[in-house]
Amino acid sequence: MINAPQLLADLTKQLKRLEADLRQRIEDVAELQASLQAEWQAARDAGRCAETFGTWADQVITQAGVHWLLSCVFLRFIEDNELVDRPWLGGTPESGRLALARDRHEAYFRTYPTESDRDYLLAAFREAGTLPGLHTFFDEAHNPAFRLGISGDAAMALREFWQQVDPSTGTLLRDFTDPDWNTRFLGDLYQDLSEATRKRYALLQTPEFVEEFILDRTLTPAIREFGFSEVRMIDPTCGSGHFLLGGFHRLLAEWQRNEPGRNPVDLAQKALDAVAGVDLNPFAVAISRFRLFVAALQAAGVQRLANAHDFKIAVAIGDSLLHGTRFGLTQSQDLFDVAESHADTGLAHAYASEDLSEVQRILGRQYHAVVGNPPYIVVKDAALNAAYRRKYASCHMKYSLGAPFTERFFELAVTGRDGRGAGFVGLITANSFMKREFGSKLIEQVLPRLDLTHVVDTSGAYIPGHGTPTVILFGRHRAPVDERVRTVMGIRGEPSTPDDPAQGLVWSAIVGQIDQAGSESDFVSVADTPRATFGKHPWSIGGGGAADLKDEIEGDRPRLASIAAELGITSVNGEDDLFVLGDGSHANRKNIEFTRPLVTGDLVRDWAAEATPVVWLYDESLSLSPLSDLPNTARYFWPARSVISKRKRFGTPMVDRGLTWYEFQELYVNKLKTPLTITFAEIATHNHFVLDRGGKVFKQTAPVIKLPAGSSEDEHLGLLGLLNSSVACFWLKQVCHNKGSTVDQHGARQRTSPFEDFYALNSTKIAEFPLCSSRPLDIANRLDSLSRALAAMQPAALLTNAQLPTRASLDAFRDQSDQLRRQMNAAQEELDWRCYRLYGLLPSSVATEEVEYSNPVEVALGERAFEIVLARRIAAGREQTTWFERHGSKPITEIPAHWPEGYRRVVARRIELIESDKSIGLIERPEFKRRWNSPHWEDLEAAALRDWLLARLEAPALWPASPELSPQLASTSRLADAVSHDADFMQVASLYAGHADFDLPQLVADLVTAEAVPALPAQRYTDTGLRKRAQWQDTWTLQRREDAIDTEVDKLEQARQQELLQLVNGQAEHTEPDAHAMNWVREELDKEFLPLRKGRKALEVGNIPVPPKYQSKDFLKSDFWRLRGGLDVPKERWISYPGCERGSDGSLVIAWAGWDHLQQATAVGGYYLDMKDSEGWEPARLQPLLASLLELVPWLEQWHNELDPVFGERMGDYYRGFVTQEARDLGLTLDDLRAWKPAAVAARRGRRKAS
Repeated sequence: MINAPQLLADLTKQLKRLEADLRQRIEDVAELQASLQAEWQAARDAGRCAETFGTWADQVITQAGVHWLLSCVFLRFIEDNELVDRPWLGGTPESGRLALARDRHEAYFRTYPTESDRDYLLAAFREAGTLPGLHTFFDEAHNPAFRLGISGDAAMALREFWQQVDPSTGTLLRDFTDPDWNTRFLGDLYQDLSEATRKRYALLQTPEFVEEFILDRTLTPAIREFGFSEVRMIDPTCGSGHFLLGGFHRLLAEWQRNEPGRNPVDLAQKALDAVAGVDLNPFAVAISRFRLFVAALQAAGVQRLANAHDFKIAVAIGDSLLHGTRFGLTQSQDLFDVAESHADTGLAHAYASEDLSEVQRILGRQYHAVVGNPPYIVVKDAALNAAYRRKYASCHMKYSLGAPFTERFFELAVTGRDGRGAGFVGLITANSFMKREFGSKLIEQVLPRLDLTHVVDTSGAYIPGHGTPTVILFGRHRAPVDERVRTVMGIRGEPSTPDDPAQGLVWSAIVGQIDQAGSESDFVSVADTPRATFGKHPWSIGGGGAADLKDEIEGDRPRLASIAAELGITSVNGEDDLFVLGDGSHANRKNIEFTRPLVTGDLVRDWAAEATPVVWLYDESLSLSPLSDLPNTARYFWPARSVISKRKRFGTPMVDRGLTWYEFQELYVNKLKTPLTITFAEIATHNHFVLDRGGKVFKQTAPVIKLPAGSSEDEHLGLLGLLNSSVACFWLKQVCHNKGSTVDQHGARQRTSPFEDFYALNSTKIAEFPLCSSRPLDIANRLDSLSRALAAMQPAALLTNAQLPTRASLDAFRDQSDQLRRQMNAAQEELDWRCYRLYGLLPSSVATEEVEYSNPVEVALGERAFEIVLARRIAAGREQTTWFERHGSKPITEIPAHWPEGYRRVVARRIELIESDKSIGLIERPEFKRRWNSPHWEDLEAAALRDWLLARLEAPALWPASPELSPQLASTSRLADAVSHDADFMQVASLYAGHADFDLPQLVADLVTAEAVPALPAQRYTDTGLRKRAQWQDTWTLQRREDAIDTEVDKLEQARQQELLQLVNGQAEHTEPDAHAMNWVREELDKEFLPLRKGRKALEVGNIPVPPKYQSKDFLKSDFWRLRGGLDVPKERWISYPGCERGSDGSLVIAWAGWDHLQQATAVGGYYLDMKDSEGWEPARLQPLLASLLELVPWLEQWHNELDPVFGERMGDYYRGFVTQEARDLGLTLDDLRAWKPAAVAARRGRRKAS
């Protein structure tokens, strides 16, 4: 029997080798590249793809590699289970079948001596395809292995891989022999073989217990209602076929029970005829087909394929959202035919792997049961995203695929008539649509027309592979027939990881209670909810009384929107990696003209907000500045121009809206015109609202609330108090989307710590927050003041003082900081309990002084009333939680004795209410109470000291660049020597190191290395990164062509402008035309030259494709990824030249990253000549230095090719000539320089693959 985990690990390695081999073959064989280019272009022309060729080709190569492996797996399975007499690839040695396979291979080459192992494997696939039932797996028209062949060497290695024997035992390493013919291992291959494919298609296996639960409530009742011989089932997103197999076995059992005397082959085919599947992923379809085929063979009792029936299996590659027929409630005929369906999208197109006629047949009919686990991802490809949006009403805003698939699942179910005959629908999907804004159309426009019968909250259940919070929906494709919907509402998540997920406490509660309306357990409650509740967005289905408490908080109170002047996003830049500068040092290095502090949601915490600099493009009146006024910013933006030019505002490209390519994607300047602003963290585990007093801009992750102009600071603080209360936290978590938190090693979402779940607190929900008539101004004011005092005590703030800190002063500040936090903790408790009174949640018999305490006290984490209750429950064995462990506090079961007696009485009364009052007990839980989960002082201190030292190492005196002092490369040792005489540096360095006798050269080397990125791509990127870099370089080439056209047209335009001005002036000299005349000139120039400019770019350059973003795997070190990000924006402090160290020094050679390209070239060129002439380096050592210069040449030609007044040359031209001549002198070509790689990398390269 096959070892599934080991097989997955082995094949993952094999796939990487095959992908590398296929890329080399595509590069070497022109016909292969031309064929792929043609397929990609056809997809682009059809509007089905907007990716660059390189990005698209990556997934095609992966699909081909996977199909080579799967084709072999299929052969090996049928070989080892003796479904064929003579094996092609292998077999167990003891059975003699391994020897048979080797003999067959040798016989093939006696007949075809000039062919390769690739030809042998393809011949094996073709021969297998002639056997009954296997033609769909080895179909030359659709199996990518036939179109993209691996090299002969790779095929030889692949064949030998399947024949490997354990030398210690003599047994076959990969034996597929299994008397039960279990194909579950194929599901693991489907999900995990390729990480890129898993992300692209959101691959996710549905656990068997979930599949059975859904089939029990869809297929089983469908069989009862429509009859076993009539029922049809489809999974429109079938993946590896779990639902299809489950449906097949149920239907087979029905046929066997009702027609026991029928031929087993006929019974198997009847069951196959009743199940259908579609998936976009070609190898998912191959796996589904194979699993169904093996199941049919078992059912038919077939032992040899030669004697098998040619089973027909209705599983096809295609897009269920685009292909097939649309069905409505009012008619069972097509809403429009296929031609009309694709008339406005061009999506009658099919990729080479797809069988369009078969997928149209499958999706051109309706089914009695529609089941599945559709992907929940957001579609990244712009063409596909737009196509889905045009076709489905549920596609709204930044929708996830769960929305249109829910709509499509219902469409594919048989349409009911007069409440009868409707198909059953069951799916498990992400619950994000329930509360996130994109789900509003699905909830308010689509689902109300359909008979939604059950809503099952599964977000608390332990479901392997499902890291996203989920919900199961059941319904029927007909108009609603009942005024109520059975609702299973979550109360608590799974308390610990169950040994058997099918027996998990939450899942067991769901299964056991779903048919018992009115039941309630520790984990779920079940009710028949009025249907109208599910026709309004958002859905709030909290169990255990949470929904009732939400209604009590709301009452008939006014909502926040009634007092807010504006509420929502202030700015969206569209590309954080480019616009957000990280810290002020990067802006200084790039000489960015203007920046502004940007508040991001992740930095809004506990009554305070930090900010980071962002490129600012607007003047004092908030009008956009011309890029010509911001030359340094223009140069900084240029490499990413094609990327940010494609940004969209509300689905339409910015440039198509008449906006410039470089401005913020969205900026709502009215929200910046008054200083006072309440901002909040959009994504957080708890509610974090902060008052800002002006001068900042706010990212979309930190939306804002603007009160009417003239509103006082007290009005803002009073509202702030309500918003930061535990009442607000509770209410928001009832209406906002729970994004979940961590997943375990099985990919299951864990709800053991609900206080760690992140919520999306969007502005639409905030606007509906109910306001009580009074405001807790006094407490809010105190918390705001304490927060500002705490910010002034942070290490980063202390290091900006003229007086440098000492160890003693830092320790004193830490103690003061801790004291302030304890005071804030106490004040927050007063705020929470004040708000319980203001919202009428306390029993009327409770007096204010019983639960509130006006005198300031200090409360440590772990000492709050709810924490004492929690600690008592833990001690009694009634509760498990990681709350204390996660927050570094100790559980206590008694009220602290050091508190004043009056405060002890108040806390005791609070404890009584938590334990006796249901509403208070619901809110006074960790998930609704402030966490105060701030970074440790030691980490903040170390970061502040490190940043100070780094800034000092960038001091201009250390990196001169002037006519008098030319830029020079330095070593880290030389840099350490330079700062050794800096007393301030040495004082801070001793604090950072923790002792005075630190190793200064090592400390400097460590600091610099972590903030340096190599000059050469081969030392920055992995192979995947180098391929992406090549695509970016192609984009830059096209951008430079556009710039050249602009330059040429500018010259023509300037000449024409002079002609028009002379015409306006009537040949008069020294006369300034008036404004009207100048407008006429401008209009004439625009009429003539805008079309010329646009037309030439379209003709000579075309539409520049957006190159792919980088990922962490594309960089050789995590520090490079941290410094560069997805757009590869150089934010490092230094450029490094590994391998170019002087022999006498040996430490890393670096340049300051704040130098421009010419200054860098000057430093590198000088170092090169010094090493060549003074050190006598051999050509191999000089090559990377010269290659580094060559990397700079295109930028020198672009930015520094004006005639240099000092040297009298164009420096771009000069350095191109210099590099060319020096390379020639070293016996190298420019291509040799470009191809240079470090020796260690070169040593790992294998021999060139045979074509």
